[in-house]
Amino acid sequence: MLILGPPGVGKSHLVQAIGHQAAKVGFAVLYRSIFDTISELIQAENFGDSVKMMKRYLMPDLLIIDDMGIKKLPKQSGEYLFEIIMRRHELRSTIMTSNRPLEEWGKLIGDVPTATAILDRILQKAEIIQITGRSYRLKDRANKQKREEKKNV
Repeated sequence: MLILGPPGVGKSHLVQAIGHQAAKVGFAVLYRSIFDTISELIQAENFGDSVKMMKRYLMPDLLIIDDMGIKKLPKQSGEYLFEIIMRRHELRSTIMTSNRPLEEWGKLIGDVPTATAILDRILQKAEIIQITGRSYRLKDRANKQKREEKKNV
């Protein structure tokens, strides 16, 4: 599953709820931001623990990778992400969230062919959910401004 939409529309909240429910009924779930995922894999490679760390991402019934697209990822990110997606493909469930259009993933990863290969696997059978609207985080601010305007009338 791929959940797309601008910041603040509830993508992370939604995938956390899905992950929580899956865990409640007995599935093994791992939720990580894309930054934590890549950081952990780079660090594991530097310390010779990459096989052990990769298993951490391959074993759960459901892997949730959140926040793809907040900023450009380190150089090796595409290789790590491709390895995870390729090895989980058609074996285990993966959900990703992104606030960027899929066409921009090549720039984010810094490797267009790898991004294409990742998306090819994700999109083969994935449900894509596009969330639109304004940020829930800014909702209270807008309501506060309206109340202030009413007071001043």
